[in-house]
Amino acid sequence: MDLLLWRHAEAVEGSPDHTRELTERGIKQARKVAHWLAERRPKRMRVLVSPTMRTRQTASAFSDDFEIVSALGPDGTVADLLAATGWPDASGAALVVGHQPALGQMASLLLAGSEANWTIKKGALWWFTNRVRNDETQTVLRAVMPADLA
Repeated sequence: MDLLLWRHAEAVEGSPDHTRELTERGIKQARKVAHWLAERRPKRMRVLVSPTMRTRQTASAFSDDFEIVSALGPDGTVADLLAATGWPDASGAALVVGHQPALGQMASLLLAGSEANWTIKKGALWWFTNRVRNDETQTVLRAVMPADLA
């Protein structure tokens, strides 16, 4: 399975939180990462998105075919991410467009084996895959693409 964690791009400040939209810079960030991903996308990929405006706008830079998952909102947890994606046992790939701190905590769990408060920059994409080698399941970090390098 491939798991792609994409933090929403830069959004305006303010409230209510769920209606915050992307800034002009955020729109550019989302388009750049979406273009990078479009050239490399895994086959059979589900796109799962938080219900906030900024995550839906970020995802829309890549595809209009996404599923809004309320558990992936700003208060979502690593357990919510695992449940929504089926990591590591689901087939195909899942792209999650979501929020800190859950995305960073998920990255920490996958790479270090425990949840820590790692930061994924706004607009950045982290791509993980799992494989079995010598009867051992391994998590592999395939790519980290910050928006300013896409």
